[in-house]
Amino acid sequence: MKPRIHPGSRLVVFRDRAADATFLTRSTADSDRTVEWEDGNTYPLIDVEISSASHPFYTGTSRVLDTAGRVERFERRYGRTATRH
Repeated sequence: MKPRIHPGSRLVVFRDRAADATFLTRSTADSDRTVEWEDGNTYPLIDVEISSASHPFYTGTSRVLDTAGRVERFERRYGRTATRH
């Protein structure tokens, strides 16, 4: 590796907001927010929407998206005014 061209990595806490899980790992990401970890040290905190703790591939569960209900609600609200070609 060439010296002085790679960003420095450090310990960072990632918090999965969907599963309310936290992970301490090395990363080059930076954050202004910090959190005190179980070992008593303070680390940068980065919130993520999804991780292995909440992703259906890793958890084995699936989420049902109600796309049909959304379409029906849209049609009730605005009607079927668009013409199909």
